[in-house]
Amino acid sequence: MPEAKLPPNLPQWMKDHTDRYLKSGGTDGHMYTVERPGHGAMTVASLLLTTTGRKSGDKWMFPLFYGTTGNSYYVIASKGGAPEHPGWYRNMQANPNVDIQVGTKKMKAKARTATGAERAKLWKDAVGLFPPYADYQQKAGTREIPVVVLDPVH
Repeated sequence: MPEAKLPPNLPQWMKDHTDRYLKSGGTDGHMYTVERPGHGAMTVASLLLTTTGRKSGDKWMFPLFYGTTGNSYYVIASKGGAPEHPGWYRNMQANPNVDIQVGTKKMKAKARTATGAERAKLWKDAVGLFPPYADYQQKAGTREIPVVVLDPVH
C-alpha cells in the first residue's frame, strides 16, 4: 500500500485504532469494540481505506466499519451525521481507485456509490451491524448518507 497519512482532524480514537491496526499488520484492530453509553459495548469489523486527495494528490488513510456483499466490501459515508459528506468520500468521487486493508489482506479496489435497491439493502444491513447509523441519518437531515461499495480489483 502506498505511504498514506492520517488526516490531522481525525478523532484521537480513530488515530489510535489505525495505529494498532497498522502496527499489528491487521491482526489487532480488524475487530473494533465500541463503547456506547447506555447501550454497552459492541464489536464491529473495520478496514483501512486509502484514497487519493482530490486537491493535494496525497494518500489519506481512514479506518471505517464495513460489511460484505458478495466478494466486495461496503462502507458508510456517515461522518457521524454531519451535514456534508466526509473528505474520503469526496476524494473517492474524484478518483474511485482506492487501496484497502481488511485484516491482514491488502488489495486495490474500485469504489462506487450504491443506488436504488442495492443501496436500500446495504443500508439496512449496515444499520444491523452498527445501529448508530440510523441516528446519524436523522442528524444528517436531507443529506442521504452514501453507501460505498469497494469492489476488489484483481
